Amino acid sequence: MLTIKNMSKTYNVEKLTENDIETIYRLCQGNKLYYRYCQAKISREQILSDLYLRPEGVNEDNKYYLGFFKDELLVAVLDILDGYPDEETCFIGFFMVNILYQGQGIGTEIIGSILAYVKKIGKAKVRLGIDKGNPQSKAFWKKNGFKLIKEVESSCGTILLAEKIL
Repeated sequence: MLTIKNMSKTYNVEKLTENDIETIYRLCQGNKLYYRYCQAKISREQILSDLYLRPEGVNEDNKYYLGFFKDELLVAVLDILDGYPDEETCFIGFFMVNILYQGQGIGTEIIGSILAYVKKIGKAKVRLGIDKGNPQSKAFWKKNGFKLIKEVESSCGTILLAEKIL
């Protein structure tokens, strides 16, 4: 189990709920480049689905759809699974920084604090998927120490599975 308040010393971390869909939607709307590469379209219905989406066999208590707030402003959204695909791993399903905060090192700062936290609680690695056609995402995750381990075909196109050993 993750203690979300320990995930950042800079931002207030909160579990996002259905009451936050409009705020999440506005953050996502600002990131048009991401959606140009990703075959998904942003919608309130998709966000609602994502709040609960998890792989088969993953307990709902192991899914965290989190907001990183500075005062009342949503700076970033992180969807992370604890103990997937195995107990020593966390899996990042989605990470997006508010367009107003991009290019300032804030995404790297948040990911750095997440990685430090999950290492501290005994996790050995973090995995995630990257849309193969998205050069910005590939560069961001590479900069943050993630290594590509394989390509996976999905209904959304080719996904690059990447991991970072902690």
